[in-house]
Amino acid sequence: MPGKPDYFWRKSKEQGYPARSVWKLLEMQERFRLLDAGPRVLDLGCSPGSWSLAVLEHLGGRAVLTGVDLDEPDAKVRSRTGFTFIRGDFTDPGVLASIVARGPFDVVLSDAAPSTIGNRISDTGRSLELSRAVAAAASACLRPGGNLALKIFQGGGERELLASLKADFETARAFKPKASRSESMEIYFVALRRHPGSATLKS
Repeated sequence: MPGKPDYFWRKSKEQGYPARSVWKLLEMQERFRLLDAGPRVLDLGCSPGSWSLAVLEHLGGRAVLTGVDLDEPDAKVRSRTGFTFIRGDFTDPGVLASIVARGPFDVVLSDAAPSTIGNRISDTGRSLELSRAVAAAASACLRPGGNLALKIFQGGGERELLASLKADFETARAFKPKASRSESMEIYFVALRRHPGSATLKS
């Protein structure tokens, strides 16, 4: 059954995706039509590459995808036409400048999560900091009308970030895909159709 912890992992391996997280993006695409905003996509924290591979397959030859991570994604992603990889920390101003130079983007995606230590307060705080950095990057390079989806851990002040997204997008909401384990703290913020002239998101 889909509720079993290893179901989506097995399904990802059977279909050639590097990680089970692909099913989270595909569910969000089915429900919210994230990728319908256009072919220019930014994937922050892209490795091992499941989200990037799904984007490339969905958009086909139209895809203009930029992936950013400290580690290279899977070879099957790096070799695909339409994919450009930037190695680095997207919170670094120099790396962010390289990202912005490739924009503006129609869609910004991030499944990035911080290294966890098992302390809920510390882990949720790190997640909030990382999610704010994703939102700030999106504010710098996402075009008006564009879409954003990012991961965040619950319990660390995420309501304030969601409120900022609601102010800058036509709609923004929290969503937990079926592929997220029930015991996981993770949820996703899905923000659709960025307002023209939106101010930089608060960091």
